[in-house]
Amino acid sequence: MMSTASKCVENCIRTKLQNRFNPKVLQLINESHMHNVPKDSETHFKVVIVSDEFEGMPLIKRHRLVNAILTDELKSGVHALSIVAKAPAQWKDEPVESSPNCRGGFGK
Repeated sequence: MMSTASKCVENCIRTKLQNRFNPKVLQLINESHMHNVPKDSETHFKVVIVSDEFEGMPLIKRHRLVNAILTDELKSGVHALSIVAKAPAQWKDEPVESSPNCRGGFGK
């Protein structure tokens, strides 16, 4: 299991999202192990975030807001970011759909 110190990207993402959106639910899932990257990489993440701020907001705008907060991470090593962004009224406390298996890059 990774130590907290070795999860610096994950911790930074979590802190930024928590500070910006004050979410009711925040799950940050490191999916890097599902891809062809070195062990303990922090390159592929799924964010599940539920915030009052998303109420009445189109999905594309929610995604743009999350991406804007994580601009530095997306420019410096986070290769993939899957986002589930919902308003509290839309949230059902159910398991989040798993991401598809890695296809090896280039659509293979």
